[in-house]
Amino acid sequence: MPNIAVLPGDGIGREIMPQALRVLQAVVKDLPETWEFSECLAGGAAIDALGKALPEETLKVCHQADAILLGAVGGPKWDTLPGPERPEMAALLGLRKEFGLYANIRPVKMLPYLLDASPLKRERVENVDMVIIRELNGGLYFGEKGRKTNPPAAYDTMIYSEDEIRRILHVGFKTAQARQKRLCSVDKANVLETSRFWREVANQVATEYPDVELSHMYADNAGMQLILNPSQFDVMVTDNTFGDLLSDIASVLGGSIGMLSSASLGEKIGLYEPAHGSAPDIAGKNLANPLAMILSVASMLRHSFARHEAAAKIEQAIDRVFAAGYRTGDIAKPGDKVLGTKEMGDAVLEALR
Repeated sequence: MPNIAVLPGDGIGREIMPQALRVLQAVVKDLPETWEFSECLAGGAAIDALGKALPEETLKVCHQADAILLGAVGGPKWDTLPGPERPEMAALLGLRKEFGLYANIRPVKMLPYLLDASPLKRERVENVDMVIIRELNGGLYFGEKGRKTNPPAAYDTMIYSEDEIRRILHVGFKTAQARQKRLCSVDKANVLETSRFWREVANQVATEYPDVELSHMYADNAGMQLILNPSQFDVMVTDNTFGDLLSDIASVLGGSIGMLSSASLGEKIGLYEPAHGSAPDIAGKNLANPLAMILSVASMLRHSFARHEAAAKIEQAIDRVFAAGYRTGDIAKPGDKVLGTKEMGDAVLEALR
């Protein structure tokens, strides 16, 4: 009996999560097992209600779950809190650390219906179909950090162990084996000692995958190449910081970050969320694109439960919605039928039928 921990979070997270759950429940109703859903607080909503962004009650529910669905956390209301107490640090990074979610998988694929929604020329993006794999549990975001007073200064420490690098590279190579057998490892080995170490380990791990072509690229060049020639990439693997930046750059290739799903995987459990944030400027206005959240549900079905057919049904339903000319505002062009958050959820449900 699959048990899903549901954390809507803040802002538009509370609007897109219900649409994703409607779609998920419609798909799993025909499966032989009974699915259970346990909703709990995380992020700013948890701070307001319980004084802590990641309460013990929420952790308990997540530990008993088979997978975690997360909407989005954070917003200006909590920006004045000390860094470690803010929703993004305490809830999001807290969940990653608590459950050892070390591999972030972000597929970036250009759907033919959205070619005109991309800010880049059609010929640059029409063949984009790549996966960005980001190390999620180490590096700059989790290193020692602090302030000094005399003179005033601040510091963040970047550190990677060989084991941390090896395990994410294995994910990258195995993903490449299942695709086009090309892996691009992104670093800054011309400047950073951690990157030089990363590259050394990557070359060692490559000997275990003789069928995969390994290339290396500096992070600044990778950002430029994602704009100039994005279709050259098949699988990209990189560290926490570069992966954060590059996956957000890549998200606009397909038209909007509102289309980008995200899977964060550990040894025992996966967390699934859209790549976008809580978007407080449009929260509560029925304007948010729920499709990244819905696609994250499909990713959960595939990665955590091996329900590949159910995942494909969701993706095919979204294709049918696009084929019918329906869009949310972030990906609409003149002549499209623009839908709100709930109405897009309705359209996907109808396409499933």
